[in-house]
Amino acid sequence: MTETIKCHGLTIDADLYNLVEQEMLPDSKVDSDVFWQGMSTLIEELGPQNAALLAQRDHLQAQIDDYHQARSGQPHDADSYQHFLREIGYLVAEGADFQVQTEQVDEEIAKQAGPQLVVPVKNARFALNAVNARWGSLYDALYGTDAIPEEEGAERSGAFNPVRGQRVTAYGRQFLDQVAPLVAGSHAQALTYQIVDQELAVTLKNGDVVQLQDTLLCRGFRGTADAPEAILLCHHGLHIELLIDRAGFIGKDDPAGIQDIIVEAAVSTIMDCEDSVAAVDAEDKIEVYRNWLGLMQGTLEESFVKGGKTITRSMNPDREYCDKRGQALTLHGRSLLFIRNVGHLMTNPAILDASGQEVPEGILDAMMTALAAKHDLLGNTQRKNSRAGNINIVKPKMHGPEEVAFTVTLFERVEQILGLARNTIKVGIMDEERRTTVNLKECIRQAKERVVFINTGFLDRTGDEIHTSMLAGPFVPKTQMKQAAWIRAYEDWNVDIGIECGLPGKAQIGKGMWAMPDEMAAMLEQKIAHPKAGASTAWVPSPNGAILHATHYHFVDVFAQQKTLAERPRAALKDLLTLPLMTDPHALSEEEIQFELDNNAQGILGYVVRWIDQGVGCSKVPDIHNVGLMEDRATLRISSQYLANWLHHGICSEEQVMASFKRMAQIVDQQNAADPNYIAMAPNFDGIAFKTACDLVLQGKAQPNGYTEPLLHQRRQAFKAQR
Repeated sequence: MTETIKCHGLTIDADLYNLVEQEMLPDSKVDSDVFWQGMSTLIEELGPQNAALLAQRDHLQAQIDDYHQARSGQPHDADSYQHFLREIGYLVAEGADFQVQTEQVDEEIAKQAGPQLVVPVKNARFALNAVNARWGSLYDALYGTDAIPEEEGAERSGAFNPVRGQRVTAYGRQFLDQVAPLVAGSHAQALTYQIVDQELAVTLKNGDVVQLQDTLLCRGFRGTADAPEAILLCHHGLHIELLIDRAGFIGKDDPAGIQDIIVEAAVSTIMDCEDSVAAVDAEDKIEVYRNWLGLMQGTLEESFVKGGKTITRSMNPDREYCDKRGQALTLHGRSLLFIRNVGHLMTNPAILDASGQEVPEGILDAMMTALAAKHDLLGNTQRKNSRAGNINIVKPKMHGPEEVAFTVTLFERVEQILGLARNTIKVGIMDEERRTTVNLKECIRQAKERVVFINTGFLDRTGDEIHTSMLAGPFVPKTQMKQAAWIRAYEDWNVDIGIECGLPGKAQIGKGMWAMPDEMAAMLEQKIAHPKAGASTAWVPSPNGAILHATHYHFVDVFAQQKTLAERPRAALKDLLTLPLMTDPHALSEEEIQFELDNNAQGILGYVVRWIDQGVGCSKVPDIHNVGLMEDRATLRISSQYLANWLHHGICSEEQVMASFKRMAQIVDQQNAADPNYIAMAPNFDGIAFKTACDLVLQGKAQPNGYTEPLLHQRRQAFKAQR
């Protein structure tokens, strides 16, 4: 039995209580009684409201199910369907135009467009990698990934390959020519970079001394003006550092002595308590909160062994330069950190309320993460996060304006309890549920003084799309979904509404994750579509991904792009509500059906087995072609809902589904054979992980909004109880 503490009517896990009392409350200017009494009152007063919102979700879903059942076999009537959604309150009336009023926004949100990382805050090493990914080596990102093709002698294998190295430096010079062109010649012809008469002077091989076409791009240097160690440029709000070291491994062979090109990359990072985290009890939540506290106090460290040596990683300091006049210039050395709390759905046994029930986890997260972040605001930190004095909280899985309003109320109450100024806690609204999408303008209105972020996310949004219309008919195969009419409308609608409500200069408009961390060449080719679409940020799966995606924000002026997009007509609501159903389910071949079954079953198993058995909430899972894909609960939701939908409509049978799961379990076992902590699912197929994976499909139709958390949490707790 876990030891507990009774306090203000709450039953609190003793270790969590001690974390708060001994590590979080000291120097926070929050009294212990004030904190726990505030927590108790929040739970007592807002807990029932939280439950009522969840009941409303179920009520609306039941009415939508009844609508589709009553029209089974009839052609879909788009006008009738939209009228019905308005009648039941799923679609709300859109109010007058307005502009968001968010004030004191961090520059990384308001003025800089750039990549965004999302990492599980439960993993200290990943968290530190992300916070330090604001600045990164372009040379390393190019050399170490497939961004540079491995052809004509440019392979990555073995020791340093000078042929590949030359291609990397050539790429770097081309990049500089594109974003910081000289008045004559090329950076590839440069011999020296110096600051002369407070401007950058570049001496070329032919003896000419030239400046940048736009002299304002040069912000400063490090070292001395006549022999700088680094030149600092700034383009489209993002910095570039030319690192000069004529004795360096690369610099000694470079005509200008350039050792590396350092780019400002992950301008912001979402530290995640939610989809990429497996946190089912007090033990897990303590790890989450302690790591977040360490980030806010600047003390988080992690040691690990690499190459036989122990390496200790900590948070990077700020970066010091001189401006062109020789005056001190300091740039932020770390990614601006958001914290993503959990949504409204789940409860957690870390604290029980006065009646002995688990408390809403979203309320718990709000209090704990805000308390930890207050240390940053008070200056109790070695590494400052928000220079504007904010706590930036992303709130996921909200369904419609009422739920956004509830979040605003929750944050207002937290501010009052913790002694924070009104609107200190800013809100990120994740536009990944259909009821939020179709009512996005009214959702933003509810948080118009706090909103700093909206985004789109194909995976969760598709999962909700399927579950909402589960009974309408069988959905098109996953391979066809991205061509569905609603997807393009959804992506455009989010940007259109965001611009219309005045988010540029006040809040990020974001796009979703590049899910293939090993496919950087493809990312470089395709992900430029996100800034072109008006997104001021987009998710990337790794620091290298952030470095390479950062180049796109130099090629596209996002804020100028947003001004252009403001002139286009808004995406059409009727397209958003187009149901992506198969026109002829019988047209699918047995091979096509089997591929979808195997592909989805393999992805489900590869993720769930690590979640249940090892508590890993985000994994790079090989697919059936052994291509590593980033998997989290959003990918799990879409895969499980797909199979549940096909099973319900008879595209496949339960016997086929189970046969596919058993066959794919053997493949997943093989893919994880090198992991000493892995527990094989075959040949008995009787483990908790395997059963959970199957139940996510077999019980998928009955899961609230198609979410996977209820089953995952229940089964992970059962697995931990067996240890």
